[in-house]
Amino acid sequence: MARFDSFACIDWSGAKGPLQRGLAVAVCEQGSAAPTLVAPPDRYWSRATVLDWLLQQADRGADMLIGLDLSLALPFVDAGAYFPGWDASPSSAKPLWQMVEELSAGDDHLAASGFIAHAEIARHFRQQGLCGDLFGTGRGRLRLCESGGQALIEGISPYSCFNLVGAAQVGKSSLTGMRVLHRLGSAIPIWPFDPLPSSGPVIVEIYTSIAARTAAVLPKGRSKIVDGDTLDRVLAQFGSDPHLPLVQGYNDHATDALLTAAWLRLIGNEARYWHPSKLDSHVALTEGWTFGVL
Repeated sequence: MARFDSFACIDWSGAKGPLQRGLAVAVCEQGSAAPTLVAPPDRYWSRATVLDWLLQQADRGADMLIGLDLSLALPFVDAGAYFPGWDASPSSAKPLWQMVEELSAGDDHLAASGFIAHAEIARHFRQQGLCGDLFGTGRGRLRLCESGGQALIEGISPYSCFNLVGAAQVGKSSLTGMRVLHRLGSAIPIWPFDPLPSSGPVIVEIYTSIAARTAAVLPKGRSKIVDGDTLDRVLAQFGSDPHLPLVQGYNDHATDALLTAAWLRLIGNEARYWHPSKLDSHVALTEGWTFGVL
C-alpha cells in the first residue's frame, strides 16, 4: 500500500508553560534523505503552534503519516470503562477528548489541570503527593496495546496514563494531547478511531522508544540518543542517509523525532501494521493502538 509520501514525528510534552523545550517536530519524504527538524515559529514550539502546524498539513491535503508521541486514550478495556462506577464516564475516546477539553477550559497553554482536579476523575490518578483511591496498585491500569503489545517488546516497559508522577510518566503528555485531538475535530483522521482515508494526512500514536529499540543499535535498557554519531547509526538501520548536524545541539527530544520519522517511513506503508491482531472495533473506539505494535 503505497499510501504516504511524507512522514512526521512529533515528540510531545505535557510540561507547564507557554513554550515547551520538549516539543520537537521532524519530517522526511519518501526515499532515503535524512529527516529534518521543522523550525518552530518562536524560540520553541508550543502546543498551540503544533496544532496550527497540523492544521496546515490538513489544509494542503498532504499525504503525510504523522506520529504523535503520546497515548491517545486512557485504559478502558480492562475495567469496561475509563472511570468505573461513575455514571458520567465517557463511552469512547472522542467524548473523552471533549471532556478533557471542557474541564480544562480554564487552563492556559492547552494544559489539563482542570480535568485531573475533578473530584471523581482525581480518584483514578496518581499525582504528586496524592494517589487516588481507585488508582490501583503497581504501575496502574494499562491499555491492551500496552499490556498485550508494548510490554512484549524487549526493552519496553509501559507506564499507565493514570500515573502523573516521575520522569517516565506519560499521563500529562497524553491529556494535553487529547485537547489538541479534540480541537482538530475532523480536520485530520486519527487512526484507529477514524477509518484510514484514501488520501490526505493521518495521525497515529507512536512510542519513540519502540523505534529506537527496533534499530538494535543501543545498549540494552537504553532508548535515548544525545549524539550525532549514534543517531546516524540508528538512521542507517532505517535506510536513511546521515542527518545534517543539529546546530542547536543534541537532546533526546530532537533525536527521538528524527529517528522516529525515519522509522515511520520504513514501516508506514506496510499493510500489516494497520491490522494488529488484537485490534478489534471496540478497542479501536475506546483505547486506540500504538502504531508499530503488532
